[in-house]
Amino acid sequence: MIPQPPFKTILVAAPEFHSQVFSPSFIQKLSRSSHLLSDRETAETLPNNPKLLSEVEVIIGSWGMPLLDEALLLRMPQLKAVFYAAGSVKYFVTPAFWSRSLLLSSAQEANAIPVAEFSFAHIILALKQYWHHTLHRKPPEKFNGERNCFGTYQSKVGLVSIGAIARRVLERLKTLDVEILAYDPFISQETATALGIKLVSLEELFIHSDVVSIHAPWLPQTEKLIQKKHFLLLKKGATVINSARGAVIDEPRMIEALQERPDLWAILDVTHPEPPLADSPLFSLSNVLLSPHLAGSMSNECHRMADWMHDEMLRFQHGEALKHQVHEKDLEKMA
Repeated sequence: MIPQPPFKTILVAAPEFHSQVFSPSFIQKLSRSSHLLSDRETAETLPNNPKLLSEVEVIIGSWGMPLLDEALLLRMPQLKAVFYAAGSVKYFVTPAFWSRSLLLSSAQEANAIPVAEFSFAHIILALKQYWHHTLHRKPPEKFNGERNCFGTYQSKVGLVSIGAIARRVLERLKTLDVEILAYDPFISQETATALGIKLVSLEELFIHSDVVSIHAPWLPQTEKLIQKKHFLLLKKGATVINSARGAVIDEPRMIEALQERPDLWAILDVTHPEPPLADSPLFSLSNVLLSPHLAGSMSNECHRMADWMHDEMLRFQHGEALKHQVHEKDLEKMA
């Protein structure tokens, strides 16, 4: 393909995310590589700027994109592509978007990097049963008690769903000497063999794993996928880590299981609802660790997503193949 001239671009995100995702240095870089029409549009301001709508060729967006329906797209006749510096695009694309044959790319894999790092760190801590041996040893008389743990040699780690994040977790787990079990009805045995994982049923995964890390997207078929019975199948001292979506766990029943099995641990970066209700037992259970949905891109990590989408825009401009293009069929597996 013949390289195209610099695009007329705009940046679009919710006000609270603009500076978090698009740093001053990024805006300077974008100004040099494109004709930047506006560096601070929102879902509310964009529809009120007819001149901008009539000229824009490329949108680089992030959290807070407007719904790209037929009415808005008709006002953007020059639009060629949307580069989304965040994860799932499902909330803003419509049938009208696909009917225009517009190009779409997402930084979902860039956002997968910190989630994978978060999960891997907690898997190691869980295999050492770190939280049990720290939080339960505050009284001096308990500090030198038993120190049993699974450890990181020949233990079993279970992964629920093998998507972009789990595959990055897999890369890191291969630096350890552990057996990796996986539940994912969408991958073949050939793929599992190539990845070096053992496919098992969900029940088998909970029975045999020392640590279970959940990476399933929130879809109708995955809602409440993890039930009380699965927690009760876990071996003594096992840990469940959820950095995916809270709704994939039947949360009230999980709480019951954790109350019945104080030897288990739940590391929850996501809940349903989020945040938990003020009176939720999750705040008081001694075998639950809550974090406020921080596994994904935070602070400087958000700049990576913007940089990846800038690189995608340059590939498009120079007629090169995109690395992170999203097609309509891909939405089925997106959260």
